[in-house]
Amino acid sequence: MALINKVGLQGCGIFLPLFGWVLSCTATWVPLWKNLNLDLNEMEIWNMGLWQVCIFQEEGPMECKDYTSFLALPPELRISRVLMSLSNVLGLLGLVFAICGLDCLTCGGEGTKKRLLLLAAVTFYCAGLTTLFPVSWVAYIAVKEFWDEDTPELVPRWEFGEALFMGWFGGVFLILGGMLLTCSACCSRAQPQLPHYTPTQQRVQYVYVEPKNADLRI
Repeated sequence: MALINKVGLQGCGIFLPLFGWVLSCTATWVPLWKNLNLDLNEMEIWNMGLWQVCIFQEEGPMECKDYTSFLALPPELRISRVLMSLSNVLGLLGLVFAICGLDCLTCGGEGTKKRLLLLAAVTFYCAGLTTLFPVSWVAYIAVKEFWDEDTPELVPRWEFGEALFMGWFGGVFLILGGMLLTCSACCSRAQPQLPHYTPTQQRVQYVYVEPKNADLRI
């Protein structure tokens, strides 16, 4: 039963971070971090990402433009670029470490596999935190600017994009996968139990029985 639970933990500890890593990578590259809907032109929606700004028009194709300068970006977007890219690399390394530490593979001993699982768990923790921090920071700036009293009411305000929610879910899945791998590494493999004998069963008594026809002579 312990072995079955360990295999189940390892399976969930692989699929959850894999799904979280895919969400994190998608959130890094899609231009959906912030949305802006103009009241004067409701058919035009602006989308801001880490790498470009896109304009979506219902009657025409979506037009995107890359940022011309990295230093001209707001600080939350500059740091989010670095952290999200680092999260993608850490998530990939964590998947490699986790796969190499699975019990279903024959390479390496039990101690090596345990260390690989713990290393994968720590890597997933770091990947999840480096995903949650930038998306939460961008969301905080969006909320702060949305409720800024100094901004006139006629000025449109940026709102949450779909990429923020993908980043939140991806970071949570990465951290949960690391926790499952930690529990899997701490689970000891069940040792086979040897049969237990009582002292009376271990004692062998030899009784000499005299043959009945011992007096017969040939």
